[in-house]
Amino acid sequence: MTLRQLSLIKRWLRLHPRGHAVELQAWDMVLTAWLMGMLGVPVALMLDAPQWLAVCLPAYLLPEMYSAARVRLHRRGVLRCDYQELLAPRPRGTSGGPPRGRR
Repeated sequence: MTLRQLSLIKRWLRLHPRGHAVELQAWDMVLTAWLMGMLGVPVALMLDAPQWLAVCLPAYLLPEMYSAARVRLHRRGVLRCDYQELLAPRPRGTSGGPPRGRR
């Protein structure tokens, strides 16, 4: 999962707060764990603490695992994932964002 995809999901959730309050809080927790994992891996390597890598590496991969689980549950009909189109890879040469109107 790219940083752009994470940003688009976070933006989508901020623009659609009605009915997605729990999902917004869940993504906040996922992104917090991701940041802790991302910062914890180099620290664990520098401090020669391999036991912390067992915690940091899954936390680093958590956004991708969480979004994949959401899409899978959406396909089964268990829950809705309204932002799943943001997770699809964009063709090269496209901006990937929504079209901008005139100001």
